[in-house]
Amino acid sequence: MFKLIVTKSLHNRLFVLAAAVILIVFGLFTLPRVPIDVFPDLNRPTVNILTEAEGLAPQEVEQLVTFPIETAMNGMPGVIRVRSVSGIGLSVVYVEFDWSTDIYRARQVVSERIALIREQLPANVNPQMGPVTSIMGEIMLIAMTSDGRVSPMEVRELADFVLRPQLLALPGVAQVIPIGGEVRQYRVTPNVATMQALNITHDQIEQAASRFGTNTGGGFVDQHGREYLIRNVGLTKRIEDLANTVVIVRNGQPILLKQVANVDFAPRVKRGDAGYNGKPAVIVSVQKQPSADTVSLTRTIEKALNDFQRTLPEGISANNVQFRQATFIETSIRNVQRVLLEAALVVAIVLFVFLTNARATVISLTAIPISILTTVVVFSLFGLTINTMTLGGLAIAIGELVDDAVVDVENILRRLKENRELDQPRPVLGVIATASQEVRSGIVYATMVIVLVFIPLFALPGIEGRLFAPLGVAYIVSILASLLTSLTVTPVLSYYLLSGGVREHRGDNFVVRSLKRGNRALLTWAFERRGFVLGAVAIMLVIAGCAATLLPRSFLPPFNEGTLVLSLQYNPGISLAESHRLGLLAEQLLAKVPEVKSVGRRTGRAELDEHAEGVHFSEVDVDLVRSKRPKPEVLADIRESLSALPLSVAVGQPISHRLDHLQSGVRAQIVLKIFGDDLDTLRRLADTARQQLSSVPGVVDLQVEKQVLLPQLRIQVDYERAALYGLT
Repeated sequence: MFKLIVTKSLHNRLFVLAAAVILIVFGLFTLPRVPIDVFPDLNRPTVNILTEAEGLAPQEVEQLVTFPIETAMNGMPGVIRVRSVSGIGLSVVYVEFDWSTDIYRARQVVSERIALIREQLPANVNPQMGPVTSIMGEIMLIAMTSDGRVSPMEVRELADFVLRPQLLALPGVAQVIPIGGEVRQYRVTPNVATMQALNITHDQIEQAASRFGTNTGGGFVDQHGREYLIRNVGLTKRIEDLANTVVIVRNGQPILLKQVANVDFAPRVKRGDAGYNGKPAVIVSVQKQPSADTVSLTRTIEKALNDFQRTLPEGISANNVQFRQATFIETSIRNVQRVLLEAALVVAIVLFVFLTNARATVISLTAIPISILTTVVVFSLFGLTINTMTLGGLAIAIGELVDDAVVDVENILRRLKENRELDQPRPVLGVIATASQEVRSGIVYATMVIVLVFIPLFALPGIEGRLFAPLGVAYIVSILASLLTSLTVTPVLSYYLLSGGVREHRGDNFVVRSLKRGNRALLTWAFERRGFVLGAVAIMLVIAGCAATLLPRSFLPPFNEGTLVLSLQYNPGISLAESHRLGLLAEQLLAKVPEVKSVGRRTGRAELDEHAEGVHFSEVDVDLVRSKRPKPEVLADIRESLSALPLSVAVGQPISHRLDHLQSGVRAQIVLKIFGDDLDTLRRLADTARQQLSSVPGVVDLQVEKQVLLPQLRIQVDYERAALYGLT
C-alpha cells in the first residue's frame, strides 16, 4: 500500500503539491476559528438546582427542601453522584451524570422530577436549575466602583439592569452574577401605635402594599365601529404614590399608607458583599457556555465594557478587570508558539549540520507546518478545542515531526548520488521512488510504535482521561500527518529540488564522520567489556527505579497563572457587616505587598450565585505583577500580612483551585473527608486530624471546614399553652 502511495504521488506531482497548498491555506483559515480554552471540558454533565428558602435555618432547609430534592434525583438514568449544600435560606443540589449523557436531556429529566416534588416543598419555595456552564466557566471578574458621588444602590442598579442584560445578550455568555452594593427595595415600616388607634391590622397593610404598582388588562370595548383595548396602568416609579396608597376606607374617609407607616427606599437584606482595592464595590462574575471560545468571548466582553463605560455617569468605573482567564490562555499560547519556533529553528540547524544541503533541510522542515495545520483541521472537524493539553501534545511532537522526512530525504540524496555515478543512470523518478520505499518499513514501524505508546491515554477513566486524551489526540494526529507527508509531499519535493542542477551529495561531512568514529570506538570498547556494560546498565536501572519512587507526585504541574485566590474564613456566627469590614482591612493589607497590582473580594453569596457560602467566607482575587522575588517568598509575605486578622487563609490560584474543587468538591490540593452520623463526633475527629497533620513537613494553609453551629435564637412552641390563648 505504501509503495502504491509513493508511486502515485510521484506520478501526480502537481496534484500532491496543490493538495498540500490547499491544506495549508485551509489550515491557516481554520486556525483562528478553532475555539481556545484553558483546559478540555473536564466537567461531567451536571445540573445545579438552586432553591431560595428565605428565613429558614440550615436545619429546616436540609429537612424540608434539600432532602426531598435529593431523594427525587437519586435513581434517575445516568446519575453518577448527587451532592448538596444547605445554608441559611439556600439549598444547592448538584446532580452529576455520566460522561455520555446529553446535558439537555439531563436537564429535561431533572425538570420532570422537580415538577413531581414541587407540592412536597414549603410554600413560596421554587427550585430552579442553574445555567449550562462548568466550574471552569468563570472567565472574568469585573469590579464596578464609585468615587463617592454615586451611591452603592445606584451602582448596583447599573450592574443589575444595564450591564448584566448587555453581557447576557452576547453569544457564549451563560450567566452574569453581580455581588455587592445595595439592591433597592420599597420599605414599609408600620407605626404600631397609629395602627392600634385606627384599628388597622398588618394584613390590611400587606394587602395594600401588594396591590400597589401593578398593570392589569380590561379586555376591549367596541365604540362607534372601532375597537379599543382597556389597560389599567398602575405601574409607577414615584415612592409618593406608594405612600398615598389607600389601606382602607372608613366612614367615607380613606386611610392612606403613609398615615400608618413610614415609606421609603431601603437596601434589601443581603448575604454577600464585595470590595475592590480596599473600598466597597460591585463585583460582576461572567460565566461562559461550555462550547464558547474563551479568548474571543473575553475580547467581545471587553469591547462591550468600553462601550458601557462611555454611557456611565461621572465617578463610576466599570472596566476594572480583576480576573481574566484569557490572559493565562494567551500567555500559554505565546509560550508554546515561542517553543515551536525555537524548536523548529533548532531542528533546521541540526538538519543542515547533518545534511549540509539547504534544499534537503527545507524539504524536511515542510513536515512541521503541514502536520500542525492538519491537526488543527482535525480539531475543527471533531469539535475539539485548542487548550493547554493539546498545545503540550504539539510541543512534545515538534521534534519528531521531521523524523520520517529526514530519513526519506537522506536516503534519496544517497541514492541520487549513486545513480549519478553509474554509466547508465536510471530515471530520477524511479530512483526517488525506490529510495523512498527502501526506508518505508522502518519509518512505518517506528511511527506505529510511537502511536501505540500513547494509546493507553485513551483508556484513562474519569477526569484523567478527559484531561490527557486531547494531548494524545494532538500528538498522534500530528505524527500520522507527518507520516503521510513523508509518503506524498517529501518524494515530490525531492524530485523538484534534488533531482537536477543541485550540488552533488558528497557523503558525510566532518560532524557526521566524527560522530561515526566516536560511535565505532564506543561500540568496540563495549563489545570487549560486555559483562561490565550489562552489569552497569542493570545497576543504573535499579537506581533509576528507586529514584522514581522518591520523585514528588502531582496530578498536574504547578501553573504560574499570575493571579492568586485567597480563601478567608472567619468563625461562623460573624455578621456580614463585620466580615465585610475585616475584608476591607485584608484588602488594604494585601495592597502593601509590592507584587500586588489589584485586589478584589467577594464575601458571602450573591443573589444568583450557586455557591452556598456563608457570610464568614470571603474569596479574594489578587492580581500580581512580575517580580524578582521568588514566588514562595511572595506567598509567605502575603500570609504574614494577613496573620494579624482573626481568620484562616488558604492561598491558591484560580484555575488550580477550580481543578481541586472539581476533583473533591473542596478547593484544596489534598482533602481528608470523614463520614458519619454524629456531627459532634465528626468535628472532634476533624480537629484531632488537623493537629496531627499540622506537624507534617510541607503542609501549609491547613484548615478544617467551618461547620460549627451558628448562634441561634430558638423559639420552641408549647402547644398546650398556645391552645389556651387560641394561638396556632
